[in-house]
Amino acid sequence: MNTTDNRPVRVRFAPSPTGPLHIGGVRTALYNYLFARQNGGTMILRIEDTDSQRFVPGAEEYINEALKWLGIEIDEGVREGGAYGPYKQSERRDIYRQYVKQLLDNGKAYIAFDTPAELEKARAEHPNFQYDASTRGMMRNSLTLPKEEVDRLIAEGTPYVVRFLIEPGRDVEVNDLIRGKVVINSSILDDKVLYKSADDLPTYHLANIVDDHLMEVTHVIRGEEWLPSAPLHVLLYEAFGWSDTMPGFVHLPLLLKPDGKGKLSKRDGDRLGFPVFPMEWHDPKSGDISSGYREAGYLPEAVINFLALLGWNPGDDTEIMNMAELIEKFSFSHCSKAGAKFDFEKGKWFNHKYLQELPDEQLAELFIPVLKKHGVNPEAFSKEYITRAVAMVKGRINFVSDLWDQAKFFFIAPESYDPKAVKKRWSAETPELMNKLIGVLEGIEDFSSAASEPIVLGWITDNGLHMGNVMNAFRLTVVGECKGPHMFDITELMGKEETIRRIKAGIENIKPE
Repeated sequence: MNTTDNRPVRVRFAPSPTGPLHIGGVRTALYNYLFARQNGGTMILRIEDTDSQRFVPGAEEYINEALKWLGIEIDEGVREGGAYGPYKQSERRDIYRQYVKQLLDNGKAYIAFDTPAELEKARAEHPNFQYDASTRGMMRNSLTLPKEEVDRLIAEGTPYVVRFLIEPGRDVEVNDLIRGKVVINSSILDDKVLYKSADDLPTYHLANIVDDHLMEVTHVIRGEEWLPSAPLHVLLYEAFGWSDTMPGFVHLPLLLKPDGKGKLSKRDGDRLGFPVFPMEWHDPKSGDISSGYREAGYLPEAVINFLALLGWNPGDDTEIMNMAELIEKFSFSHCSKAGAKFDFEKGKWFNHKYLQELPDEQLAELFIPVLKKHGVNPEAFSKEYITRAVAMVKGRINFVSDLWDQAKFFFIAPESYDPKAVKKRWSAETPELMNKLIGVLEGIEDFSSAASEPIVLGWITDNGLHMGNVMNAFRLTVVGECKGPHMFDITELMGKEETIRRIKAGIENIKPE
């Protein structure tokens, strides 16, 4: 395998439009993108829609939008165009036909007419049946039928497939940039179907090889599940005489479920409460809605950082890396061979970290739709007010939606009060204390936190009052519970009038048991 030539790096992400893009597919796209950008190369998006039976409307658009949201830029593709198109396999039928013919003419493939019933009968009669050198001689194909009959069957429109002719007993080497040299004996490979006359389309195996060659792909970076097909692809490159331009193979470790064994699935996400798709997906057939990272409140930068470290590390303890830093540090030498556990709690941690780094003004803009959702008119508050409120509580959030629970008291006065706090912090003497506190607050001209705090605390101390009892009751009337940011930062933002109004409402409405 020759990967030492000086060809410009060209990689491809080649999903099938059979549904939403799984988060494992997103990681594959990301690693392709990081490698391409690090080497000044080209990122191709190719749509593999040769399986017409599994095509799902809207899936192709979903794939494009998901990659765009995540910041994975495509250089060549269906939307972007390019000199190597078409980039949708269903539009490349004429191209594939000539390569099917080439294999047949050179004796590297053969035509098979076996019906589904005949194949099922063979499987029933022969344990562990596979269509290969040991069984092809007893099946209905161009190797066993006279040429005249083959021609007649084709002329009559009899459905057929074209199978690759694999010679047994040969050690096939696959040089993988993560796993090193992998050797598989050709005797365990079956004569894969490369083309089906029924829909005049190739299968994945042929279409991929032809497209990768014609699009001058230099590195095939894909999931570990495709490793068993790599020897077949090596043999196909050789059959076409393309060994000198065979791409470098990279088979990425699987994403594993958070608990137990096995590959991460949608069921795991549903069971444990996390998305496995980048964006929300509406199934056009069933009407089911699957959650997405975007709608769950994740920032795309956080999702990218999180995914990058599932199966790869930068060689040190660095965890927070933006796209530019990931591109700079990325290397297949630091990719794991073992599967990576999908730690969705760590994903929340990344989102928390990225939210903390957002400018307060930007976070406030993201919070506005949340306010509207909860019936609050953002126009009733200045942008500065919303921004300062968000800034005070953002350290406690993992998602933008969490801001509501942490900051709602800035926008709506308490309509109820935490019963545990009431029981602990509100006594028969508390209303009188709160009325006295109102008198103190009314006399403060500068209601800033820095100016009002020493006045209130001084009053509490000078009168021999219990600091905790007074301040917690104060907070309870203003916030509705005994938690939140620094009390005097809250009152500074709300202002004297609203603060006193809430204390009076608390005196009126809080009724301890």
